[in-house]
Amino acid sequence: MTKNNIQNFREASRAYSDASIFMHEAIARKAGLSSTDHKYLGLILQYESITAGEISKLTGLTTGAVTGLIDRLEKKNLLKREFTKEDRRKVIIIPNTENSMKLLGHIFEELQQKTMKLVSTFSKKEIETIERYFREATVLMKETTDHLNNP
Repeated sequence: MTKNNIQNFREASRAYSDASIFMHEAIARKAGLSSTDHKYLGLILQYESITAGEISKLTGLTTGAVTGLIDRLEKKNLLKREFTKEDRRKVIIIPNTENSMKLLGHIFEELQQKTMKLVSTFSKKEIETIERYFREATVLMKETTDHLNNP
C-alpha cells in the first residue's frame, strides 16, 4: 500500500466517521433526544433485557450517568424499569421496541433503503472485504475504549 493510498483511506475513514456522527446528531434532534441518549437507546434495543450495571459496564458510564439515561428514556416511554424479586436494588431494563420504532423507524427505514441500494453496487467479494474491515476495526475500537476506560 502506498503512502497516497493510506492517506486517501484515512481521509475517507475520517469523512465517514464525521458524517456518521453528524447524521446521528440530526436523527437524535429530530426524535427529541440527545445524541448520547439516541446512541445508548440503540445499544439497549439490542437486548431483550439488560441491567443498569451491564449498561454501565458496556458503555463506561458511571452508575449515576446510567440512572440519568434510564430516567430520560423511561420518561419518553422508550424503556421501563423492573426490579427483580430476589433483590429490589437490581434493576432490569426492558426496552420498549414498539415505541422506539414509532419514534425512529421511519428515519432508519429510508436510510436502510438507500444503504441497500448502495450495497447492491458492490460485488460479493467487495462486500466481504468491507464487512471484514468493519468487524476488525470494531475490535480495535473496543480494545482502545477498554484501555482508556480501564488504564
